[in-house]
Amino acid sequence: MSRIVCGVVAGPLYLVVGYAQAFTREGFDLARHPFSMLSLGSLGWIQIANFVVSGALFLVAATGMAKHTKWGARLIGLMGAGMVLGGVFVADPAMGFPLGTPDGPPASMSWHGALHAVAFGIAMIGWIGACFVFTRRLGGWLAVMSGLTGLLLVVPTAFLGSPGGTVLLYVVATIGWVWTSIVSLRLNRPAFSS
Repeated sequence: MSRIVCGVVAGPLYLVVGYAQAFTREGFDLARHPFSMLSLGSLGWIQIANFVVSGALFLVAATGMAKHTKWGARLIGLMGAGMVLGGVFVADPAMGFPLGTPDGPPASMSWHGALHAVAFGIAMIGWIGACFVFTRRLGGWLAVMSGLTGLLLVVPTAFLGSPGGTVLLYVVATIGWVWTSIVSLRLNRPAFSS
C-alpha cells in the first residue's frame, strides 16, 4: 500500500471523529466552539488522539508525495506537524466549554494555549501553501479546485472570534479535508507522472 493513501484517510478520519464528538459531548456547540476545544475535559484524550493520529497520517503521506512534488510534500508535512503539535498542546477552556467554564474568552492565555495557537498557524500555513503548490502541479479541474481551496482556507482567519466565524471555519475546513483526500487519491494513481 502506498504511503500517500494515508493522506486519503486522514482528513475524513479527523472529521468523523471530530463531528461525532461535537454531537455527543455535553455543552459543546458547533456554532461557538472549534474542534480544538474537544481536547478539554475527561474525554479530551479522544480529540488529542484525533489530532496526533491524523497529523501523523499526513506526515506519512507527505513522504510518499515527495516523489511527485517536493514543496507540496513539505507543506503537507508541515500541516501534519502542526496537527500533531495541536494535539500535544491543548487549547484553553473558554466560552462555557467544558461545562462550568466561564462564558467568553479566557482572562489570560496559558503557555499550552499559546503553543496550540502557534500549532494552528503552522498547520494553516502548510495547508494553504500546499493548495497553491498543487495549483501549479496539477492540471485541469484539480488545479482550479486547489486554488479555490487555498483561497477559501484564508477566509476564516479574518473572522475567528466573530459571530459565525467558527461555523465558517467548519465549512471551509471540511472543504479543505475533502480537497486533501482528492489530491492524495490523484497522486496515488499509478498513471500520475512525476
